Amino acid sequence: MFLSGSAAAAFAGFATQLHAQTANRLDSGGLTFRDFGTPDNGSSYTRGEQSIGGGTTQKFTRVLGIDPASQAVRLRFDSVKIELLLPMGWQATEDGERGIAYTTDKRVRLIVWRVDFTYEGVKDAEHYAATKAGSIKARRPGVEAQARKLRDGSFLIVYENVPKGPSDSGGPRTVFDLVIPSPRNPKAGVLVTLGLPTTEAARGLQLLALITQNMRIDWQ
Repeated sequence: MFLSGSAAAAFAGFATQLHAQTANRLDSGGLTFRDFGTPDNGSSYTRGEQSIGGGTTQKFTRVLGIDPASQAVRLRFDSVKIELLLPMGWQATEDGERGIAYTTDKRVRLIVWRVDFTYEGVKDAEHYAATKAGSIKARRPGVEAQARKLRDGSFLIVYENVPKGPSDSGGPRTVFDLVIPSPRNPKAGVLVTLGLPTTEAARGLQLLALITQNMRIDWQ
């Protein structure tokens, strides 16, 4: 399931571009949060939907600070003990298991989770990435999934031809999973999931780089 140079070149569509774009690391390509949001001084994070659906109780995420210069907002997802810097104009909620952020038009959706690899029946982050990629391909006919290890030890999974969900806007989607192992416990990690229309996949990878480069994880 893990990309080699030849495998990436052979993988149709976006995977070839991914191989060239990541070079074993995520890169924002010079884009900033200004390129992904709407300047509203952070007001969108205190209004909007209370629930995304599924009957899950959710609450607004705590805003820690606003950076007008970069048009970004720092939030704390207490349920997963993660801080994220996100574009202005988005919204964010959380429940007991995950933090969720999304554009108001529902084209882009970000989820941050904690992962217990033992609970998931795998031995470590690499095993988790390979197993999840294979499982999604088996359960979702037509979806392509491949994974690669990045220079920092995290694992990037790319899913293509993903049907849009009932709450998503736009056409078919590309979804990125970034699996980040804990530096203190090889049996634990964080999963960052970013989904968006396939037509915006290249920019989505740059957005994932921006978000994860500015992410703070409490590993305790």
